[in-house]
Amino acid sequence: MVSSSTSPRQVPTGWLRRVAEDQSEPPRLYAWRLTNLADGANYARKSLEVGVGVGVGVGEIPTPDDERRRIYILGVGNIGRLYASFLAKNDPRPPITLVVHRRELLDQWKAHPGIELVRDGKTERNPAFRIEWWTDAQPTHGPVREPGSGYGISNLIVATKAPDAIPQVDRVRRYLDGRSTVAFAQNGMCKLWPPLGEVYVATRFGQGKEGPRWLACVTTHGVTSLGPFRSVHASPADVRVGSVMVRGGDGQVGNGSNNGDGDKDKDKDKDKDDYLAAQIVGAPGLAARRVATRELWVAQLEKLVVNAVVNPLTAVLRCKNGEIFEERGDGLGDVVEMLVDEASRTLRALVGHRSSEGILLAQDIDGKEDDVVTGAAAEESLERTREELLERFSSARLRTMLYSVGEKVAANTSSMLQDVQAGKKTEIEDFNGWLVETAWYLGDEDGLPVNEKLISLVEDAAVRTRGELVKELQGSRS
Repeated sequence: MVSSSTSPRQVPTGWLRRVAEDQSEPPRLYAWRLTNLADGANYARKSLEVGVGVGVGVGEIPTPDDERRRIYILGVGNIGRLYASFLAKNDPRPPITLVVHRRELLDQWKAHPGIELVRDGKTERNPAFRIEWWTDAQPTHGPVREPGSGYGISNLIVATKAPDAIPQVDRVRRYLDGRSTVAFAQNGMCKLWPPLGEVYVATRFGQGKEGPRWLACVTTHGVTSLGPFRSVHASPADVRVGSVMVRGGDGQVGNGSNNGDGDKDKDKDKDKDDYLAAQIVGAPGLAARRVATRELWVAQLEKLVVNAVVNPLTAVLRCKNGEIFEERGDGLGDVVEMLVDEASRTLRALVGHRSSEGILLAQDIDGKEDDVVTGAAAEESLERTREELLERFSSARLRTMLYSVGEKVAANTSSMLQDVQAGKKTEIEDFNGWLVETAWYLGDEDGLPVNEKLISLVEDAAVRTRGELVKELQGSRS
């Protein structure tokens, strides 16, 4: 496994460069709860008197065991609401804290507590969560606490939009250590896949030290927002969860070697990340399953292709997902094919790059953990796996996969279209931007002109007819 310093592209990606240049101490944060609002004490007392669920955890004395089991969900948009709703159905129910990104959401929860999830036309409402806002401003009312109540954060699900995922984890790193498990649950590729993930961990948690265990969740459920704390579960599907970084036999992230001494380290790693993964897998309705690292990597790459086609095209055309697959003789199908061809070229180059070797050599053990093939068997295994994935990431196979998924989500409104309609920042840089950046990193001198043009259109909040869009995107290749 090579690091970015030995990569053919010497300059790291923009997000990693910003991390490396920031040498400041991690900020001290304060966890505001309802009791920290001006009338929080009275509100908490009344909530307990009437038995309202928002009183859960209000007056509790935290214990190490409670914090070890507590699941923090950072970001309470559609994906955060989905995970919270289903995790709360586990028996026994884990303690769950929702972490919002602005003070006003605490006030909204106080006025109308609960997450609403509409499924099959029926509304399920659950107010039984603790809710917090993490900020560097110390509260002037009520108890002063930091995230994790002094015990650190053991289990964190990052359900923010993709551009905010790493910045938010970076912001709370003071409260994360080797006992923590962090699961990323947003769309797009997790930025901690090799080779850049190990560079981030070494930069932020110290070379040779143990950072958190990193998980990623590939979520295919379709969820649409109805406003703060309210969503429609439009298309039930499934979730795949697994470890992001390959750990070699010596217990080190990103190391493909095996010296025979790593069994105890691997058992410790397995115990450390099993709780959060088990809670996700066991959540009724989430339909989650644990997968090996290579399968997770492939699943994220395939979903990325879907997102990089469906999301930006629907955002510019202002249409439902299924419309971009309708053949109307206007050339939009050719544009879809061009986007798939660029994605295929990039993914196939990634499969052939040395940075992917650790993932390609990882072997599934009981569907949960990964070991790494070494010695004489490694070369044969690497060649065989590369051949399989080169075929899987061919334009023809990706196009078949895309149209199959497109048929299932045809009636849905893409998350990117929802964002542009709401005037919010989109995830275009984490979808198409990831492909463009990866192609550059791998040395593709021609670049991805169709993706690059599509990125600029989405960033400009452009609206085009099908004919206009086809003309612009086809012209980008000349």
